[in-house]
Amino acid sequence: MKNAVLGILAIILGLIVLAFPLAGLVAASVLTGFVVLMIAIWLLIVGGSQMEVSKSAGIMNVILGIIVLIVGIGLIFSPALFAFLAGFLLYLAGIFLIIAGIISLASRNEFKNATWAGILGIILGILYIILGTFAFDPIYLGVLIGVWLIINGIFALLE
Repeated sequence: MKNAVLGILAIILGLIVLAFPLAGLVAASVLTGFVVLMIAIWLLIVGGSQMEVSKSAGIMNVILGIIVLIVGIGLIFSPALFAFLAGFLLYLAGIFLIIAGIISLASRNEFKNATWAGILGIILGILYIILGTFAFDPIYLGVLIGVWLIINGIFALLE
């Protein structure tokens, strides 16, 4: 019952986000920014309390907390930053998948299923790079979020 309700809710939210892609992107950006802001506050508190035990660890946590604080505030007030980070991370993941696929293909003599793992790694890497290209545009990223919500809702209903 709980999966069905969550599935229907995800499908409805996905359709709303598809109808208004920038609104979905702004909501995702603000929620992500808020979570990142909480992490920044935690890092600043931990860094301040670590100063008594280890100055270097405390200073590193405070510096990291300040960087994360800036990113969190940027995510809350700039959905374009969210789109840039999403696109960048998809590009990075795609590059890593392609490299892992090439490594699997290079080691296929030693491992039985390495050929398929390599081919799938390269194909998924290319798909991630294509999705990363779309994610740099905030409207397309909003559409991708809507499609993702609908797919998750369908899988929740089928579960």
